[in-house]
Amino acid sequence: MSDTSIILVAEDNDFVRMQIVKYLQEAGHNILEASDGNEAIRVVEQETVNMAIVDVRMEPVDGFSFIRALRGMDMDIPVILVTGDNAPDILEKSGDWNVSAVLIKPVEKERLIMAVERSLAIEKKRAGA
Repeated sequence: MSDTSIILVAEDNDFVRMQIVKYLQEAGHNILEASDGNEAIRVVEQETVNMAIVDVRMEPVDGFSFIRALRGMDMDIPVILVTGDNAPDILEKSGDWNVSAVLIKPVEKERLIMAVERSLAIEKKRAGA
C-alpha cells in the first residue's frame, strides 16, 4: 500500500515540514502538504488522503481540531501527531482520538517511517484490502 499511499503532512514550521516530506518521499510515498490546520482541512476535503501527519501546535487550527474536523467528516484515516511538547495530556488526548502515533520533534527518520508503515499496514488490514 505504501507505494500508492497519499500522505498529508500538516506542519506550520517550514523546515520541519520539508524534512518530514523528504523522509517520506525517500521511502516512496506520495505527499500533499499543508502549512496550517485550515489548509489541511481543505486538502482532505478535495483530495484522497490515506494518512495524515499533523503538528499538534498550529494556529489557528491545531492538530486536535484537525482530527475533530476529520472525524466529523466521517474520515477515519490514520493520523500521526508530531510535537515538540511532551506534555502527558497530549498522549491522553491522542488515545481519545485514536491517533496512530505521537512523535517528538526533532522527528527521527527511522521512527517516522516505522510509524507510517505500521499505521498503513493496520489500515490496509482493517479495510480488508
